Amino acid sequence: MKLDLTSITAFVTVARAGGFREGARLSNGSASRLSDQVRRLESQLGVRLFNRSTRSVALTEAGEGLLQRLSPALDEMELALDVVNSYRDRPVGTLKLNVPVSAARLVLPDIIPAFLAAYPGIRVEVITEESFVDVLAEGCDAGIRYDESLEQDMIAIPIGPRSQRFAAAASPGYLKQHGMPEHPRDLLDHACLRGRFASGAMISWEFERGDETIELNPDGPLLVRPGGGTDLATEAACAGTGIVYLFEDWLQPYFDSGALIPLLSDWWPRFPGPKLYYPGRRLVPTPLRTFIDFVKSHPWPSHPAKEKPHSE
Repeated sequence: MKLDLTSITAFVTVARAGGFREGARLSNGSASRLSDQVRRLESQLGVRLFNRSTRSVALTEAGEGLLQRLSPALDEMELALDVVNSYRDRPVGTLKLNVPVSAARLVLPDIIPAFLAAYPGIRVEVITEESFVDVLAEGCDAGIRYDESLEQDMIAIPIGPRSQRFAAAASPGYLKQHGMPEHPRDLLDHACLRGRFASGAMISWEFERGDETIELNPDGPLLVRPGGGTDLATEAACAGTGIVYLFEDWLQPYFDSGALIPLLSDWWPRFPGPKLYYPGRRLVPTPLRTFIDFVKSHPWPSHPAKEKPHSE
């Protein structure tokens, strides 16, 4: 039996995407065209591959069996084409990344300019978003997150500093008026600039020294959402509104200029650095593979903050 490769590809696309509309979006095609191609394949095979309703599309038993046998062959074919593509003098294509604002500010500036200079045929699109998302569903190739629980089919590699710290700080003017906290619990008597996730959950302030860990939820006059509101919280701290608690790397320029004074540095908690994550159930596109190789070989410079007395 001679089968149409286009129809087979359409079937696998819809099956992996979980529907005709999502399959069309991921393949930059038409849902109606995918439907026609799948119906043609079903007609040729003489068996139904999907159970369809107005609300859902699900594989039949025959469809499940066909997908299991076809997927390895199509993956090998895509790999063969990708190998050919790798012989180009310069990789080309678009790399779409989903990252939090902190990564866009603290990690990517040390990587993206050099990457684009090395691979001018690749275009990078960066989407900033604080919540953890399904990068495939969002149309992205990969994402960056800090210490997140990833699905089993995700692959994650370190990107940027291997560890970071959260830091507390206030302006000289604020400390002159309200005094210097000597212990994390002293913050309960201070004006603290807090953050709250989109889910409504407040961001706790954690401190640790030796075996002792303290988690606080202090009060304060300003509440912001991480990402877009972080600069506002920092500037408010510089203006003397209250105490801010953020990435040490984020606050370091303000420490250097004297606009902010580090507080309780012996208690700053250390946490694992960010990870670049991407789906492991499909072949890696050439722009993403090129970026992964670049990240693995890119030396991450030691941050100046780690050389200063208050950072130890």
